[in-house]
Amino acid sequence: MQLSELLKPAAVKTIASATSKKRLFHDIAEMAHVNYGFNAHDVVDALLERENLGPTGVGQGIALPHARLHEAENICGIFIRLEKPLDFDSVDRQPVDLVFTLLAPDAAGVEHLKALALVSRTMRNPSICAKLRANSDPATIHAILTEAQATQAA
Repeated sequence: MQLSELLKPAAVKTIASATSKKRLFHDIAEMAHVNYGFNAHDVVDALLERENLGPTGVGQGIALPHARLHEAENICGIFIRLEKPLDFDSVDRQPVDLVFTLLAPDAAGVEHLKALALVSRTMRNPSICAKLRANSDPATIHAILTEAQATQAA
């Protein structure tokens, strides 16, 4: 599994700020609708339902919200870089500025976990995060994310 298979170049965006986690989920849902054809309302509901089980802010300014959608046929990714960090109830209580969302089919099972592990490994790399934070151009951010994995695999 490659990040380039999960994340379309058009599913990467820099947002000046989000006023709340829920507002951010609406932005993610809109991107999911435009890029993957998902019902935006269903995406927001699924992300909020998952977040109610426990926060997906993993620390060091990173959040990995994820959810299963009955309408999803493949695992899909959305990446948002926030210019103004947002409180995300993270484990380290630090605000979040890098958000990598995964949306998976209900029956994804192990594949969903593999995708989460792949994204988590990539986002734990301090040099990748520094590059992501230093760039606001979506095409550059997509290249950083997808080339990072190719470099790690080599």
